[in-house]
Amino acid sequence: MRLLRTPDDRFTDLPDFSYEPRYVELADPHGGRIRVGYVEAGPADGPVVLLLHGEPSWSFLYRKMLPVLAAAGLRAIAPDLVGFGRSDKPGNVADHSYARHVEWMRGFAFDALDLRDVTLVGQDWGGLIGLRLVAAEPSRFSRVVASNTGLPTGDVDMPAVWHSFREAIQKAPVLDVGRSVQAGCRSALTPEVRAAYDAPFPNEMYKAGPRAMPGLVPYRPDDPASEANRAAWKTLTELEIPFLVAFSDGDPITGEMAPVLRQAMRGAQGVEHPVIAGAGHFLQEDAGEELADHVARFVRG
Repeated sequence: MRLLRTPDDRFTDLPDFSYEPRYVELADPHGGRIRVGYVEAGPADGPVVLLLHGEPSWSFLYRKMLPVLAAAGLRAIAPDLVGFGRSDKPGNVADHSYARHVEWMRGFAFDALDLRDVTLVGQDWGGLIGLRLVAAEPSRFSRVVASNTGLPTGDVDMPAVWHSFREAIQKAPVLDVGRSVQAGCRSALTPEVRAAYDAPFPNEMYKAGPRAMPGLVPYRPDDPASEANRAAWKTLTELEIPFLVAFSDGDPITGEMAPVLRQAMRGAQGVEHPVIAGAGHFLQEDAGEELADHVARFVRG
């Protein structure tokens, strides 16, 4: 597997994101070693909150939430998925699979950092991956926050807007990552913020991860990941782990999953689930501080 590493100078002078980068190395089961980048904020002995981003963003997406969570005494950890941010980037679309991404984040969170009593915050692919981790090792988790995400099995079709997005990503001769993030926001991103989303990807060679991810979402019943997600659903719905559904009111991609999660998850019963007004798919951008407040209260409550 050919790995690319974004030069460090691409990450200088990022707006409101001066956190010191940290790294772990994972032994990839398919050979070689992969470096995963992450940032963290808050006391080292605080309750752990694992912030998983999605497509095509990176840990920069959580810059508005990190200080709020840290001020609440929580240890907030935001890794970059493999292929994104400061993490190493497999150079071919075929190098990416749903199972590999789950294994990479499992290795990061459990093998490398040995995280326990974790509160998962998963948005977009952060939930598709993170919920699989909860189902696989529930004893590691104390709470779950699902935010504009889901766990598709392919038994129910994805919305038309997602199919359009998938096709656009796969056919675009030049993938404009900053523009894609902007399209998922209600608020207007500054040129500096859009440039920060572009920073991990100096040219098209580095974008195999963002190009691959839409094609990895199970949208047919016979998808390679469908059976594993069905098994994860069964486990998740039987867990007693407290489960917060914190969606925005303006996400055409995952919005229909909010009532499904609230009803299906045993740990979601009796919980007051917020709906964050005026925010789009990337609610961390549109209302990051508000989402962080809900997470902090959920952990501390």
